[in-house]
Amino acid sequence: MLSDIHSPQDIKNLTDKQVQALLPEIREAIIDAVAHCGGHLASNLGAVELTVALHRVFDTPKDKIVFDVGHQCYTHKILTGRYGRMHTLRQFGGLSGFPRITESEHDAYGTGHASTAISAALGLARARDLQGGDEHVVAVVGDGALTGGMCYEALNDAGSRKTRLIVILNDNQMSIAPNVGALSNYLTYMRTSRGWIHAKRAVERALKRLPLVGKPLHHMVQGFKNHLRNVFVHDKFFDALGFRYLGPVDGQDEKALEIFLRRARMLEEPVLLHIVTTKGQGYTPAESEPARMHGVQPFDRHNGLPKAGRAGRSFGKAAGDWLTRRAHTDQRIVAVAAAMVDSTGLGAFREEHPARLFDVGIAEEHAVTLAAGMARGGLRPFVAIYDTFLQRGFDQLIADVAVQNLPVVFLMDRAGLGGEDGPTHHGVFGLSYLRMIPGMTVLAPRCVEELQGMMAWALAHSGPVAIRYPRAETPEQPPYPGKPFVPGQWEVLAEGKDVALLASGSMVAEALSAAHLLADEGIQAAVISASSVKPLDEVLLRRLAREHIPFVTLEEHVLIGGFGSAVAECCTAHGLTGPRAMLGLPDAFVTHGARDKLLHQQGLDAASIAGRVQQAVRKIP
Repeated sequence: MLSDIHSPQDIKNLTDKQVQALLPEIREAIIDAVAHCGGHLASNLGAVELTVALHRVFDTPKDKIVFDVGHQCYTHKILTGRYGRMHTLRQFGGLSGFPRITESEHDAYGTGHASTAISAALGLARARDLQGGDEHVVAVVGDGALTGGMCYEALNDAGSRKTRLIVILNDNQMSIAPNVGALSNYLTYMRTSRGWIHAKRAVERALKRLPLVGKPLHHMVQGFKNHLRNVFVHDKFFDALGFRYLGPVDGQDEKALEIFLRRARMLEEPVLLHIVTTKGQGYTPAESEPARMHGVQPFDRHNGLPKAGRAGRSFGKAAGDWLTRRAHTDQRIVAVAAAMVDSTGLGAFREEHPARLFDVGIAEEHAVTLAAGMARGGLRPFVAIYDTFLQRGFDQLIADVAVQNLPVVFLMDRAGLGGEDGPTHHGVFGLSYLRMIPGMTVLAPRCVEELQGMMAWALAHSGPVAIRYPRAETPEQPPYPGKPFVPGQWEVLAEGKDVALLASGSMVAEALSAAHLLADEGIQAAVISASSVKPLDEVLLRRLAREHIPFVTLEEHVLIGGFGSAVAECCTAHGLTGPRAMLGLPDAFVTHGARDKLLHQQGLDAASIAGRVQQAVRKIP
């Protein structure tokens, strides 16, 4: 049946029985695609019924559906003509794992970060009203997104002006890991107990089994039950914000969702529909371990286990292990996370030091200022966060941490190209905004041993420190020397008289490989690990100038404001010859795909680097 669905109009013509038959087909398609390509599994499986109901009730692309983050958009892609391309999900040149306005007219708004959908949907609604439109605008948000303050700014704005808008709260008690905070507890109370919903399902099954009278009796009870819910189950919190609250509704009951969505579209006011779903619904491994099966690499669909583990040592795990060990002897150490405890390597810290781990949920701005307050109170906070998500706390980095020169250490995971998740998840802007902040030390290790040395130095440092490292594990490299790390002192990994490759962090491995290729062409290339981006190693730069060795900078980062730019600025300030070439990412957003393919596309793999360095050397007079 799924192969006959080419647009949302096709599912509007299905009978209720056909819809029920379609739901498991969609789930199988999602499991197959993610097992092959990797992606976000549990969140998508929980939102199948909701997405089908949305497309049966609303008319996209005229009506606008905005998915918060976009972790749950795979059913939407399948129903809007992209089923035949699901095998390309998150692959280079294939479908994005998130809504993209360039991919389909049915993707009303591009997303990737949490807590943005209500604001964006409100903007679309305001544009509609000012231009005399009549379309419906729907924002689909998870309960985890409600830990982000931006949601409340948008809810307050929409409610105060009574803008016609539908917000669907997909409550699965999870963000990526289990939700935290008072709001999560409040939602649990609002659910009127999940047991009520499970009991409802049991009653429905029993009624439907009764001969002759079962189905009519079920429909009568359903109508009466919905009436009682509307009378007795309401939420004063959302009412106070100016929203008509509906729910809670069983988010795995497609027919009930249609009923409530049709009611919501009739209302000329802001509406919040609260639905309760199960993350990973319909696939046992995802239901039993929704956090592990949130974002996954390709896996065996029969058991949910990864097809193959990655080799090497993880930077994130190495950071977490060091922090866990050191916290036993230094009671000042605390760890802060923003809904990413396990994925940033803090799982062991949580087990051994639970009272000193603070998971604030999806609230990056709060995480930064919380850490600032703890530092001011005499603690030594380490904030483990994805590079791309720290962007959200930029103001707090300046006003709360740096202005007061507080000793907060930012462990910035996923620095560089984020691979299959695409432009919203590439950590390629950190150097530009970090190095401009006065007093901020910015570091980029080449291996886990250097990372741990940086952390030891940062613990003793009196100001803010940012340590950026990739998701990729440490490749084969020369052993790290067993000496204390010192910022502003770069490491010469290979000598060469013809050209020097100044590589930052993840680019060291590519530089070493490029040097071997250059050697085959008769070019002796020095390789220098520029682990300290701020401060730079001015002594070594002066040495290169003195010995008349031309050099090229390498970084997995945008060139504007990045490492190469910092080196060029330094050389200009001191009257030194600057880099012959600066290799990095252009002034453009990079697409999604495997990291090795993206590096090749951007000319940052070893072969491309060697070719570009050859050209630079030939131009030397």
